[in-house]
Amino acid sequence: MANEIIPYLEMCAREALSLQRGMNFDLGRGYSVILMSLRPNAPYRDRLDDDGSTLTYEGHDSPRSEATPNPKEVDQPERTPSGSLTQNGKFFAAAAAYKRGEANPQLVKVYEKIHQGIWSYNGTFRLVDSWRERDWKRMVFKFKLVVAEDAETSANWPTEGSERRRLIPTPIKVEVWKRDRGRCVMCGAADELHFDHVLPYSRGGTSVTAENVQLLCARHNLSKGAKIV
Repeated sequence: MANEIIPYLEMCAREALSLQRGMNFDLGRGYSVILMSLRPNAPYRDRLDDDGSTLTYEGHDSPRSEATPNPKEVDQPERTPSGSLTQNGKFFAAAAAYKRGEANPQLVKVYEKIHQGIWSYNGTFRLVDSWRERDWKRMVFKFKLVVAEDAETSANWPTEGSERRRLIPTPIKVEVWKRDRGRCVMCGAADELHFDHVLPYSRGGTSVTAENVQLLCARHNLSKGAKIV
């Protein structure tokens, strides 16, 4: 579910892929995977809006090389030197096909970096738009993704609850992670953690203050949910 906390190695195991790059188009299981970050030192300008239901994701730069010593000074590539589509190009083409009515929107699972080696699952989105825009003196890709509330689930696809779209802002996640020292506040467990609303969103709780967010392990998260009526 959204707001689940996942160590990097567990995330790779879940996706059966070494996630060395941030954009991973069509893994052959009916969806793509992207990694995002809203931290101050993030290399790209990603943005979440509408309570986390809309993601504007920036494309990725050319690999650093002798020919491209500073990728931030050149246009983000649509094709490789050999002419094949880059990850930018693949996502861009998929969005264009959807807008032309030729294909369904690509399903995309989104993971967000909150700490070194620690990620948060932000849920499943649909890729609905893409464009290029100027950023300083170069052109970058932008991708618009919206929530996919009715996405299929499987053993490899976390089941998502009705409140999963009330995503907790990154600064709150980071503050809570540090405050609770990466452990369940109930039992001290350091695995299978989730960011949990102390007062549920449906009862007027908020996601924008750390006082209403805590770390819970899966066992205590489920037991708390079972008591909410």
